[in-house]
Amino acid sequence: MKLRALMVAGVVLAFAGSPAFAGQQPTTAEKADRTMTGAKAPDAVFITKAAGAGMAEVELGRMGVEKASSDEVKKFAQRMVDDHSKANDELKTLAQSKNVTLPDAADPHVKAMQDKLSKMPSASFDRAFMQAMVTDHRKAVNDFRLASKAAKDPEVKAWAAKTLPTLEDHLKLAQSTTTAVGTSGSKK
Repeated sequence: MKLRALMVAGVVLAFAGSPAFAGQQPTTAEKADRTMTGAKAPDAVFITKAAGAGMAEVELGRMGVEKASSDEVKKFAQRMVDDHSKANDELKTLAQSKNVTLPDAADPHVKAMQDKLSKMPSASFDRAFMQAMVTDHRKAVNDFRLASKAAKDPEVKAWAAKTLPTLEDHLKLAQSTTTAVGTSGSKK
């Protein structure tokens, strides 16, 4: 009898930490983890993270087009809007075919970055925006490189491999644009 009581207590404790039991909503990554079961779960997490990052690039790109003082930064920002919008559309189709629910809003970290950037004067904005783009694209290139080699689902792997060269181009362009705007102000 004691053994059974211990087993029941163990099961209750195991579920107590789950979002559903605690009355919390699961995160998009947790939902993705459950959507693509087994070995494909990491692929679903990659899809949701890539979607969130793509949405962020479009939102930040739009801000860059509006707020940047440098023509080079504006041009870069517009390319982010164009390229990431296209990739986001492709990813949305892929996610639907894999029954993966994508986030409908950008990550709170992105919102905080947008708020910070929106309050900066133009020259400071240009430098901070481009530094954020370099950082974001370094991470994206690493994530996509890994997914292009390690994803279990062949379609996810193929999409990551197809998208990777564009992200590598973005990183190179972000680095050269960051150098162009420099630390002493923006170029027109």
